[in-house]
Amino acid sequence: MRGRVWHHFDFVLFGATLALIAVGIALIYSATLASGIHGQDWWNTFLARQVIYAIVGIALMLLVALTDYSIFANVNHLIYALTILSLILVYGVGRVSFGAQRWIDLGIFPLQPSELAKVLLIIVLAKFLADRQEDLKRLPYFLLSLLYVAIPMVFIYIQPDLGTAIVLGVSWFTMVLMAGVRLRHLAIMALAGLIASPLLWYSLQGYMRERIFVFFDPQRDPLGAGYNINQARIAVGSGGFLGQGFARGSQVQLHFLRVRHTDYIFSVLGEELGFVGVVLLMLLFLVVIWRILRVAEMARDTFGQLIACGIATVVAFQAIANIGMNIGLLPASGVPLPFVSYGGSALIALLIGEGVVQNIIIRHKRLEFQ
Repeated sequence: MRGRVWHHFDFVLFGATLALIAVGIALIYSATLASGIHGQDWWNTFLARQVIYAIVGIALMLLVALTDYSIFANVNHLIYALTILSLILVYGVGRVSFGAQRWIDLGIFPLQPSELAKVLLIIVLAKFLADRQEDLKRLPYFLLSLLYVAIPMVFIYIQPDLGTAIVLGVSWFTMVLMAGVRLRHLAIMALAGLIASPLLWYSLQGYMRERIFVFFDPQRDPLGAGYNINQARIAVGSGGFLGQGFARGSQVQLHFLRVRHTDYIFSVLGEELGFVGVVLLMLLFLVVIWRILRVAEMARDTFGQLIACGIATVVAFQAIANIGMNIGLLPASGVPLPFVSYGGSALIALLIGEGVVQNIIIRHKRLEFQ
C-alpha cells in the first residue's frame, strides 16, 4: 500500500511547487535585505517566518495527501460551518491592519480565515455540485450553488478584501461551468450583475474606486494611489533581459518599491532577474497548473475533478491578477502571487489545497484502495 501511494504521488507538481516557494523565499530575502535581516532578531523577520510557514505547509500537504479525500465529502457541512464561523469571528476578535480587519491573532501565527476559505469552499462546492449535476441544470439549484459562495464572499468583501472575494467568485464560475451548468443561466446572472453594477460601484470603498481610476490614468495621483503601480512598472522595465542582479535592484534596495515582499514581489523578480527570470517563473506556474489539471482529468470521480479544477483556477487566476497588476495590465487588487508572496495563511492554504490534489491523484485508481 505504502509503495503504491508514492508511486502515484505527483513529484513533478511537488517539485515545481517547491521551486516556486524557493524563488519566493529568495525574493523575500532580497526585498527585506536593506531592513537588516542579519540582526539578533533574525528569527522574527519576514524571511524566517516564510521559511517556517513553508515547512509547516509542506508537512500539512503531505498529511492531507495521505488522508482519503472522501472524508472531506462526508464532513462538508461541518467544513462550511467552520469556514463561515471563522469569517464571522474576524469581526469580533480580528486584528485591524492597514485599515482592514482580516486576521485573527493566534499568538504564534496570525491566521487569515479568508485565505483558508478559498480552499475549504472549493471542497464544499465540489461536493454540492458533484451530488447535483443533473439538478444544476435547473435555475433554483444553480442559484443555490451561487448562494453557497455568495455568503462567505459578502463577509470577506466587507473586511474589506475585494481581491479574495473576486477569487472565490471566479472559482465558483469555473466549477459550475465544469459541472455542466446551462449557459443561459450564466447569461441571466451576467445580466443581473450588469443591472446591479451601479449599486456595486457605490458599495466599493473609496480606495477601491481610486485604484480603478488610477488604472486608467496612472498619473492621476503619482505620489498617492498611483505610486505603487508606477514604481512597480519602473522596476519591471528596468530589469531588461537579464536583470540588475540578485539583491541589486535599485527600486528594491532603495525602497522606492513599497510592499515589495507581498503584493509587488513580482516586480522584485522583474528588476533583479529580468525577462529571463520572469519567463522561468511563468514556466513554473504553467507546470503547476498543467499538473493540477492533469489530476482533474484522471480523477476517479466528479468530486475529485471539481476540486482539482477549483484549485487550478485559484492558482491561475491569482498568478494572472498579481502579474497583471505589477505590469499595469490590471487594477491593483491585493491578490498575492501564489507560493511566492510573503504570507503564512496564503502559503499554507495553497499547500493544503495541493495536498488534496495529490490525494486525488494517489487514489485515482479505485481497485488499488479497495
